[in-house]
Amino acid sequence: MQRVDPESIGFSRDRLDRVSEWLKEQVSSGRLAGCSVMIGRRGGVGMLEATGLADMEAHKPFLEDTIVRIYSMTKAITTVAAMQLYERGLFQLDDAVAKYLPKFAQTPVWTGGEIINTELQMAPMTIRHLMTHTSGLTYGFMQTNPVDEAYRAAKIEFPGNAGSLGALVDRLAELPLICQPGTQWNYSVSCDVLGRLVEIWSGQSLADYLNEHLFSPLGMDDTGFHVVEDNQDRFAALYAPLVGGDMSSIGKVAQVSPEARGGLKLEESADKSRYLQPTELYSGGGGLTGSINDYGRFCQMLLNGGKLQDVQILGRKTVEYMRLNHLPDNRDMAAMGQPVWSETSYDGIGFGLGFAVVIDPVKAQIVTSEGEHHWGGAASTFFWLDPEEDLFVVFFTQLIPSSTYPIRRELRTLVYQAIIE
Repeated sequence: MQRVDPESIGFSRDRLDRVSEWLKEQVSSGRLAGCSVMIGRRGGVGMLEATGLADMEAHKPFLEDTIVRIYSMTKAITTVAAMQLYERGLFQLDDAVAKYLPKFAQTPVWTGGEIINTELQMAPMTIRHLMTHTSGLTYGFMQTNPVDEAYRAAKIEFPGNAGSLGALVDRLAELPLICQPGTQWNYSVSCDVLGRLVEIWSGQSLADYLNEHLFSPLGMDDTGFHVVEDNQDRFAALYAPLVGGDMSSIGKVAQVSPEARGGLKLEESADKSRYLQPTELYSGGGGLTGSINDYGRFCQMLLNGGKLQDVQILGRKTVEYMRLNHLPDNRDMAAMGQPVWSETSYDGIGFGLGFAVVIDPVKAQIVTSEGEHHWGGAASTFFWLDPEEDLFVVFFTQLIPSSTYPIRRELRTLVYQAIIE
């Protein structure tokens, strides 16, 4: 990624200094151990800065090449991989998932109350439902109903170390859906099922497919389902606030005030992480690690309409189609049953194929452009793409859960105020 003078791509250098000050404040205030940001516009990188510590215990600095757990930022990558196979004619978006994973044909739908209260699917779960999180699947960490309780009891955990992706997806199909497919937006393991479908369509493991068709062509050499030995000294530790650091709070606005967080505690050390060892359970929904430079290349490819330098990953029309709101009747996520996710309200925000899409910036109450699309990870990482401004931003840190502070909204405001042409 080429570094350029920020003023040559329409930024005020003085106003970008506010982003730099904000980064340092996240560390000095005790919010974050360390963090980094990459801001790209018009084909160049106007800002790449890192500050703080990647490992507080080892006093290891957070650098521009630090490797982090990107968790759910994996979802956009898996969806791009699936859309490559769509372009080859290997499936249609309205295909039933059961066409390729027959066990999902018999998956019942929970109707409320006890877990045994179920009914048949009124319409089959489709590939598009997986890509838009309207499949009826959920996550075990939600802790809101008997279905996610059943996930926890059955140890349906992505990412994980035990078994294979295929075996875990087969077990998942035995548990009820949280709602009828297509009727609600529920954050879920949908992209893990999609990752399994990539394996079926391609005849390769998800790891091999991504390496051959995405990471190698794009030069994403630091990205993978585990951190290789040569890169392990660059891997960051994972932290949580001393108060209010449980995953069950990720789906709602945090109830604990910033002043009561009480600093940071170590959640997973850098030198004893499960990501240091290879796995066979490739989580297409949250299993990847990588560097900010790698994810910046992925973002620039999408911003370029599927192309980076001389490598065409997707067709331009495919990328434009993915950016559209695919929720029924152009509804936003709030109208589909998810008024808040992480620290963000989802009024005015729909969902495309693999990421959220802003359909009404005023209703969403954020300074951005219509058509901006984005997503983040559980450890407070985040990216967004703004085709209207020819802009992408990637933010890396390692704080779980992502609902701890309104980091993403604060950063959006700081980036957009720095644009002057």
